Amino acid sequence: MINTAIPLREARRVRQASENDRVLLLSRRGKQLIITLHAGERTHTHRGVIEHDTILGMPYGSAMRTHTGQELYVMRPSIHDELMAIRRASQVIYPKELGEILLRLDLHAGRRVIEAGTGSGAMTMAFASAIQATGRVYSYDQRPDMQDLARHNLERIGLESMVEFVQRDIADGFDQENVDALFLDVREPWLYLHSAAHALADGGHLGILVPTTNQIVALLESLEGSVFIDIDVMEILQRHYRPVAGRLRPEDVMVGHTGYLLFGRKIRRTSVPPDPGETVDLPPTEAEHQ
Repeated sequence: MINTAIPLREARRVRQASENDRVLLLSRRGKQLIITLHAGERTHTHRGVIEHDTILGMPYGSAMRTHTGQELYVMRPSIHDELMAIRRASQVIYPKELGEILLRLDLHAGRRVIEAGTGSGAMTMAFASAIQATGRVYSYDQRPDMQDLARHNLERIGLESMVEFVQRDIADGFDQENVDALFLDVREPWLYLHSAAHALADGGHLGILVPTTNQIVALLESLEGSVFIDIDVMEILQRHYRPVAGRLRPEDVMVGHTGYLLFGRKIRRTSVPPDPGETVDLPPTEAEHQ
């Protein structure tokens, strides 16, 4: 009789640092450096020279030493690590907002999402990581330099194939229809709500980031009677604590206001009719659009 039972314990696969890998070098105090491994190369840092050949073949989690004896641990960088290390030419969205955005837009493998604008590509990177490998990100921005920078940041971690860049003013609308989610990070997002409604699938998720209360007020006024419901506005604050068991206390500086988030969902044109006297700004049907 053939024993088809699954073993209770399987041999653990040891993951090793290889050529062209992105690796995180981490000190016990949390200082970080991310490099791409290439045989024969070296990286000069204030902690000493790092020989890439020393790291190649090391199991992740292992300790290595620079030429000055500084100890660093070889790790696989997370998307969070990569986001905090990207080259920036504009204000990036902080990780404290990124997690909420990904969950509220319901992004996972196979989803299609539009973002405007691209910026340095932090949000693009988070979206691409969430929807791989069968989804698609459509990133709009007017500035070619921003999209070039975002493309470079995505290429470093191998996510560029998940993203389609569109260089133009979104006042002309979006090329895609029936996308699952749409995110606006632009100065006057209320001007593009009609285009967003046309691009989103029924039941799709809308997300918006703005830095000031004036913009939130303008958005709320524009959203009244629209096809977007379940409107939620929030601000996320983040406070770290010193990880010392004998004197645990908050850090002196916290990550405070970085922006306001607004979320909503699109309803169908044929949904429950509006209250008497209420004006509803609805996108055209396919027949009307033609």
